[in-house]
Amino acid sequence: MLPPPSPYAAFLRQEGEPAPAAATGEELLLVPPLNFAMVDHGVYRSGFPDVSNLPFLESLRLRSVLCLCPEPYPEANLEFLRAHGIRLFQFGIDGSKEPFVNIPEDRIREALKVILDVRNHPVLIHCKRGKHRTGCVVGCLRKLQCWCLTSIFDEYQRFAAAKTRVSDLRFMELFDISSIKHLPASFTC
Repeated sequence: MLPPPSPYAAFLRQEGEPAPAAATGEELLLVPPLNFAMVDHGVYRSGFPDVSNLPFLESLRLRSVLCLCPEPYPEANLEFLRAHGIRLFQFGIDGSKEPFVNIPEDRIREALKVILDVRNHPVLIHCKRGKHRTGCVVGCLRKLQCWCLTSIFDEYQRFAAAKTRVSDLRFMELFDISSIKHLPASFTC
């Protein structure tokens, strides 16, 4: 007996597309990366995707991946991006721990410019675990979306859990959004 189709399968299939492989006798296994979530229409976040996550990422029909890690991107991931015409933006931000955290504001601004450019959508933002660096970028995006700090911090803490960093919260609180262009109409505010 075949397992039931993934609950994501119907959501990810476009109207008029054929049924997933499971309906034809093949098992369809879509495994999202660690801490995967939708941020806004066409904007996703997660931890670093590994090979088992690539079929899931393929189903998102990404145009861009925004990596916040300084390490060279793995060859298997690069091959996947090339094969699917996905553009890689990499803004290396050190993942060091408190109290020696230095979040480079200029890289956060550059990352936000990539996210705000709808020509890059759908886009996946990720760092190693999808908690701190990704959380800071998403938190700064939320400031642009006119979220209150309490809601920004709640979202950050949902992903960081027990590893919440006071320095990240302070960075998001003090981040000045005034020099960033207004949000495109596709973003909610």
